[in-house]
Amino acid sequence: MSDHVIAIIALALVFTIATLTSVHMGALAIVAAFLTGSLFFRQTSDDIFGGFPGDLFVVLVGVTFLFALARNNGTVEWLVHASTRAVRGRIALIPWVMFLVTAVLTAVGAAVPAAVAIVAPIGMGFAARHRINPVLLGLFIINGASAGGFSPISVFGSIVNGVVARNGLPASPALLFASSFVFNVLLSLVVFARFGGRDLLGRDTGTEPGTATGGTGGTGRTGGTGGHDPTGTSRQADGGPGATTLVQQRPAPEDGPAVRLDRARALTLLGLAVLVVGALGFDLHVGLLALTVTVVLSLLSPASAKGAVDRCAWSTVLLVCGIVTFVSMMERIGTIDHVGTSVAGIGTPLIGALVICLIGAVVSAFASTTGILGALIPLAVPFLLAGEVSAIGLVIALGISSSVVDSSPVSTSGALVTASAPEGERERVFRALMLWGFSMAAVTPVATWLLFVVPGRL
Repeated sequence: MSDHVIAIIALALVFTIATLTSVHMGALAIVAAFLTGSLFFRQTSDDIFGGFPGDLFVVLVGVTFLFALARNNGTVEWLVHASTRAVRGRIALIPWVMFLVTAVLTAVGAAVPAAVAIVAPIGMGFAARHRINPVLLGLFIINGASAGGFSPISVFGSIVNGVVARNGLPASPALLFASSFVFNVLLSLVVFARFGGRDLLGRDTGTEPGTATGGTGGTGRTGGTGGHDPTGTSRQADGGPGATTLVQQRPAPEDGPAVRLDRARALTLLGLAVLVVGALGFDLHVGLLALTVTVVLSLLSPASAKGAVDRCAWSTVLLVCGIVTFVSMMERIGTIDHVGTSVAGIGTPLIGALVICLIGAVVSAFASTTGILGALIPLAVPFLLAGEVSAIGLVIALGISSSVVDSSPVSTSGALVTASAPEGERERVFRALMLWGFSMAAVTPVATWLLFVVPGRL
């Protein structure tokens, strides 16, 4: 058995074991790099550590640390309240507000599951109170997270742009972000028409009695979403020993007092603006700038920083860095070049590009999107360097194909929405998200391939 086959089998086992068990995918990937590298590929510990993505580590820690501080001092809650008040009682606009709020959260650095976990219980509260289809609101929240997830300072965007830059491929971070955002807006229009959005037109919160029953249902029991989050978070549907509550029950915004814009929240909003302007306008390093903003905010508002470092997305950081470390080893032993050459050998480059997008969508529906993005783009590098397919177009198509399938209830975002749905609706939400998620795995790769790869103009 060749080294390349062993490496590919090891990577497949990492995704399979992490998906079917509670073992953390990132930790498993590092262990796999150590064992296979030492036993089969003559890799020293220095070689393995050399593949650890230090720059990406700083980016992920910086943006998630800043976001954790924003959650601590209520800035995120203020943004949600301000956005929902802006609709002035027009129920048909509530799904779009949920979309935009979640998109903003992921665009400024929140991990996609974290943003969905914050907004989903609030959205399900609105759904129960105003008789909105919970599937409609849930999909808008997930699509919003994907829409903002590819901004240049977001987690997905940092992963994709970092991998592209390290491999010397043509890049367009702004086009990646814009394409993902527009695609998810269009997809949400389909969701709006398909799941009862037209029935909301003309309805007003001031003319309807409240219909909330049973709260948001955030008990952590997903009504059939058993299994495990590949990042290591248990998703046991029976709520038995070892189960981890995914979502804590929260009241809808109008149930509590108005959240005011105090000094700490105003400073945090200013810090987020500095991060965006510095990263996009002056090309400053996202991670270093985010850490700088966080440290300054910690000095100016110590209460906001208390416990924030513990709320960083350490699971996501370990996941991404672990996968990239293993893929880096595959690059050193030549497996990446071998696989890329095999894909290119399909004969028709356009068909090879479609195959890569299909693989990304199907695997991501079960496994971690962050892990898939870190693994598949390097696999496509030799294929892209041949120049027969637009690198920018394929990266955009692969990113969108791998992210919109997060609506599957066996992925983290879909499970969070299901867990947040009112108790009597969870089984229906689960079935609807399962059908929608896997239809996306079949349709989106073809659609993005036709839009971004076939024209060959990007």
